[in-house]
Amino acid sequence: MADVTIYTTMMCPYCFRAKGLLEKKGVSFTEIDVGMDADKRREMMNRAHGGHTVPQIFIGEKHVGGCDDLYELDRTGKLDALLAA
Repeated sequence: MADVTIYTTMMCPYCFRAKGLLEKKGVSFTEIDVGMDADKRREMMNRAHGGHTVPQIFIGEKHVGGCDDLYELDRTGKLDALLAA
């Protein structure tokens, strides 16, 4: 299974929703809270090509986007294939 990284903040409802989908699928992930860490936020923005909102989600080295993007991948049947890689 691919490594999954999700950049979050503590009070973000979209972060909770994205993590919920991953948990429902039984996917373990690394969560990086960027709420109070400017260096981690810069890291996130660099990896996400300027994306500054949370969550920012990566499957392996592929940037899949945010919560809505993750749910769209799931809806279209593409998420499981990415996770299995």
